Amino acid sequence: MKKNLRIYNITRYLADALAILVAYMVTLLIHFGNFGTGFNGAFLALSIVFWYVLSQVSKLYADRRSNKFSEEIVFITYNTLLLAILLSSALFFLDLTTIYTPRFFWAFLGNIFVAVAAIKYLLRKSVHAALNQGKLYDKILLVGSTPSAVNYYETINKYYYYGYQCVGLIDEQPAKINGCKYYGNISTLGHVLQTEFIDEVVIALPNSDYTNIQLCMEICDYNRTKVRLLPDLQQYASSSISVDNIGMMPTISVRELPLDRWQNKLLKRGFDITFALLVFATVGVVLFPIIALFIKLTSRGSVFFKQERWGLNNQRITCYKFRTMVQESNDVDKDGQYLQARKNDPRVTLIGKFLRKTNLDELPQFLNVLLGNMSVVGPRPHPTPLNIASMHTVDNYMLRHIVLPGISGWAQVNGCRGETRNPGDMQRRVDFDLYYIHRWTFWLDCQIILQTVINIIRGDQNAY
Repeated sequence: MKKNLRIYNITRYLADALAILVAYMVTLLIHFGNFGTGFNGAFLALSIVFWYVLSQVSKLYADRRSNKFSEEIVFITYNTLLLAILLSSALFFLDLTTIYTPRFFWAFLGNIFVAVAAIKYLLRKSVHAALNQGKLYDKILLVGSTPSAVNYYETINKYYYYGYQCVGLIDEQPAKINGCKYYGNISTLGHVLQTEFIDEVVIALPNSDYTNIQLCMEICDYNRTKVRLLPDLQQYASSSISVDNIGMMPTISVRELPLDRWQNKLLKRGFDITFALLVFATVGVVLFPIIALFIKLTSRGSVFFKQERWGLNNQRITCYKFRTMVQESNDVDKDGQYLQARKNDPRVTLIGKFLRKTNLDELPQFLNVLLGNMSVVGPRPHPTPLNIASMHTVDNYMLRHIVLPGISGWAQVNGCRGETRNPGDMQRRVDFDLYYIHRWTFWLDCQIILQTVINIIRGDQNAY
């Protein structure tokens, strides 16, 4: 596995150099009509060198096999923007500004982005295909059978493209985790590492079992095997935490929320206003009258649907949407329970099904963004009855209201959409929302927007 992974990483680097070369030659062909005119080897070499140097800043080559491709696109965009800054300086020092016009320069950068994104997508698909065939896996040995260990084991089995395969379990007491092979107690760890091919040992013992944790780490160090600790910190799973040292003593720091800083608030609000105005000036101008006309032609009632929801600090806001249900539909049943939209819901109109499937019913919420009671990205606001029903049954539910709600969110792009039939469904949604709140970055917002667009084009089975 280590050899294959080394080849894969080398391929990732070399592929980008090839992509930049192709982008340069294509730009020359389009701009000059041939490859010879305007060719400058020094400029091409600097483009490749700058790309690799800047990748250390943007962390472009971090292993993202288990992440969505939209995240990789965000980092490609970031690296391309940084490249634009350095290359513009290179044009001046190489005295190429008269040959390479701004039109050529931006076309070259655009071609780099397209070529790199395409080749990384192909590499990603080839890796997923190899993993599906049982190749390229990291062989994992699990030590401990705590709830964290069970959750870890089930996660890597469910999502094969994470690239991990658990070959067995070691624990002081004979234990079984869904058929995982039991190798014995901790005293057998050294023998297992010497007789089995193990890439990594994941230690998931209780935090109080310090002696055995230290013993396992020493055995792994002796056998030169990589170690990962899986501490019992599930209560902080959604928080932004870091491990620091005071002298020789490790400490866990729970950081402040990113959106508590005024700089980040200003950046997010500026982006929200700009993005909302762009939507109204482009897509909105065309789609708003068309959607309104179809709604009026296919059902009685108003074009827009207004509903009370909870926003920042639990304040009531009026959320705007295109109406997708018949005018006479009820929000609650005869017992006073809130009626969530469900699959094949008879209340949904014909045009409403299309609007919900494509998320176009959410377009009027950009007005909420301009009003300042919603953001483009954030936890989705829930209707008042759903909030009241969930606040006492879902852990940390009210914490999702410490930031502005959004039109799209981290939970939605990770499949948490549609009906929440039980508290477990809502808990998963809230966990994603808290992850977003504690780990917010501008680039994470960009990734969520990009993934939302991809989901609209591809279709979401939970959108109904």
